[in-house]
Amino acid sequence: MANQQSLSGLSKFGDLKKRLVFLLGALVVFRIGAHIPVPGVDAVALANLFQGARDGIFGMLNMFSGGSLERFTIFAIGIMPYISSSIIVQLASEIIPSLKALKKEGEAGRKIITKYTRYGTVLLAVVQSFAAATFVYQQGVVVTSTLEFYISTVVCLVTGTMFLMWLGEQITERGIGNGISLIITAGIVSGIPSGVARLLELAKSQSFTVVLITFGILLLIYVVVYFESAQRKVPIHYAKRQFGSSMMSGQSIHMPFKLNMAGVIPPIFASSIILFPSTLLGWFGSNDANSILHRISTLVQHGQPLYIALFATTIIFFCYFYTALVFSPKEMAENLKKSGAFVPGIRPGEQTSRYLEKVVLRLTLFGALYITTICLIPEFLTTALNVPFYLGGTSLLILVVVTMDFRTQINSYVMSSQYEDLMSRPDMKSLSRK
Repeated sequence: MANQQSLSGLSKFGDLKKRLVFLLGALVVFRIGAHIPVPGVDAVALANLFQGARDGIFGMLNMFSGGSLERFTIFAIGIMPYISSSIIVQLASEIIPSLKALKKEGEAGRKIITKYTRYGTVLLAVVQSFAAATFVYQQGVVVTSTLEFYISTVVCLVTGTMFLMWLGEQITERGIGNGISLIITAGIVSGIPSGVARLLELAKSQSFTVVLITFGILLLIYVVVYFESAQRKVPIHYAKRQFGSSMMSGQSIHMPFKLNMAGVIPPIFASSIILFPSTLLGWFGSNDANSILHRISTLVQHGQPLYIALFATTIIFFCYFYTALVFSPKEMAENLKKSGAFVPGIRPGEQTSRYLEKVVLRLTLFGALYITTICLIPEFLTTALNVPFYLGGTSLLILVVVTMDFRTQINSYVMSSQYEDLMSRPDMKSLSRK
């Protein structure tokens, strides 16, 4: 019997092992694809071109794509079209009545909305791939005919984006964690060795600056971990309940609310919103320095006041927007009322709903300010103080938060497996029958 239980436990953890192996294999495939170049481009000349634009919009795009843009590979535009399409569809589902009705239809409605998101991804990927092909062609690094280059580039880049979208969905379903977030994180991690190498090179001449940068990164990591672990505990009290002839006394628990309920979604969405139009402006308006497109693209570059203002505004907006999507105070208040629970000093129903809404809005405000500060501190260091901060605030936040969420999901999976194994024991089955 003991051997049977141990084999059951091994099978449970064997499932976890399979998920981890699948995740690792998917990320390896992603990194292999990040080195497959689009045909018809002089790779050396293109790498030299991006070397001078590392700190601008193209640098951030290159970071999110895991260096694919710099090498102009099949994953050059990355997963950003899918993220942009998700933003558009989610916003539309709050405005358009037909899409709003689909959200309430459960799984069937969710599938239709997902289909619309994929259609939008294809459309945005075509636009971005065409813009990327135009930009590369203007630089004089194309070695094939114009028509052949445009067709092959658009096909390769759109296919690469759709493959990444599929790969992210497969990771979510068959692996562990959110596939899209893990793909973005893998792209960021791939750039860390080059950042470390640049720091070591800088240490030869400015060792004190390197010490300050390292200390700053470690301090930001500590701050992110601290705030991501912060919770606001709302006391919940259960009234006395009668089961048969016995009376169960009331109990008090706490309902935890995270300070940052939106996670890494706001900075990712904000980056996508800013990167998409600014990238198109930079690609299509790069030849004429006096054109309106070129001037606008210059204003939304890293370190510019307009870029910082837009970035901060969009982060705060998506913090509130995503929190409103995932949290419904009215629904939670109704569930508490049905289960005989209440917040001490607050009447069940409408007053509880307003109280929970006020708590969440306050938390969202502080969470939005915290995320905005973390994302903008490196911008301030690189522009105002001229300190080379090789790991951006957005990438640092994504890296730490996704890692924490990944660890939490693994722990939850292990605990659920242990619970299932415990409940399958013969003595627990006999107790449940009683």
